[in-house]
Amino acid sequence: MIFFFLTSGLFLGWSLGANDAANVFGSAVGSRMISFLKAAIISSIFVIIGAVFQGEGAAETLGKLGAVNALGGSFTVALSAALTVYFMTRMSIPVSTTQAIVGAIIGWNLFTGSRTDIDSLTTIVTTWISGPVLGGLFAILLYILIRRIKRSTKIHLIRYESIIRTCLIIVGAFASYSLGANNIANVMGVFVPAVNFGNINLGFISLNSAQQLFLLGGLAIAAGIFTYSERVMKTVGKNIFELSADAALIVVLSHSLVLFIFSSSRLSEFISGLGLPAIPLVPVSSSQVIVGAILGIGILKGARNINFRVLGGIASGWLTTPVIACIMSFILLFFVQNVFDITVQETGNTSTPQETRIQYPASAPGQNNQSSLLIEKRNLSTPPSIFFTDICPLWNCTACLTIARPSPVPPFFLDRPSSMR
Repeated sequence: MIFFFLTSGLFLGWSLGANDAANVFGSAVGSRMISFLKAAIISSIFVIIGAVFQGEGAAETLGKLGAVNALGGSFTVALSAALTVYFMTRMSIPVSTTQAIVGAIIGWNLFTGSRTDIDSLTTIVTTWISGPVLGGLFAILLYILIRRIKRSTKIHLIRYESIIRTCLIIVGAFASYSLGANNIANVMGVFVPAVNFGNINLGFISLNSAQQLFLLGGLAIAAGIFTYSERVMKTVGKNIFELSADAALIVVLSHSLVLFIFSSSRLSEFISGLGLPAIPLVPVSSSQVIVGAILGIGILKGARNINFRVLGGIASGWLTTPVIACIMSFILLFFVQNVFDITVQETGNTSTPQETRIQYPASAPGQNNQSSLLIEKRNLSTPPSIFFTDICPLWNCTACLTIARPSPVPPFFLDRPSSMR
């Protein structure tokens, strides 16, 4: 039954492979430096490696946005994002999988009445701006550097193109690794809180539950690369801006650097150790980064060479993706819960309760010489008036009123004093 629910995540992984693989080798394939088949093989191998060994950092941040804690909810959220990406891909629009899954999670939050973590949302949305900007800046700097090296060394054209082709393969492998490490959170991140596989020991390596999920997601991405990514590769690598061989290398390298930066926990810890703000580990929109890198080169060479019509279509897809995914998630969750009677949210508290103590006011009725009340943090959907009337005989006491009235749904409940149980 678990694997049935995972099919939506696998579908999302396939959609990501069909769409976002274009961001890794689209420039190289569009410039005819590498064949599509060779690009697909390299990308598939390294995207799986990156997903399994470096995918947990970005997944943790995405989980803070909304803890989808039921398998039915995870299935529906992933399906909503996958359908959004699929329809965008059918129109050959390089849509952002990150935006699709974020919109779908927010749809789950709205449907279940769960709180959306604004700090996590702000961090993720900020990368939708900083990602393409960094991609463009890296591209400009790398383009200037490579151009100076080319002029100073005076390498023969044929040898130069051979070197570029080899570099494209190496950088493409690194870019695929970074894509798997950063974007696997979009594919399987929503399943991590709801699925718990036992650890697998293969002798030379041990995989925990999350890594097993990421392995399945990586295989789905690889399937998407082979079956449906060629058309989008041509859109990214050729239709926006005609790329030379060295420009294709620069775009791929810029893209991979940005994704690696936002998925490397060791780099974030190193930066933090220097006394600087830690780099947030978030799933970055690879589509936005790659387009930003291509635009950086286009601006450097002259904006008149940029196809703004194609660019406008891509930008409109970015704006509508989270909205469509959010609405689709909300609607599908309604049908899954009410038509198919599948649980989309677990209301019980499975974590270890956190306890604290508050003092009774001296004049509180029913005090009975008790010095404190036990407070247990718990997720509730019950209105406070009903909740406290049912479980607390001191509903009218000062302590209860002080805690219950500030918010419509209290983040904890009051237990009875031990002498009254």
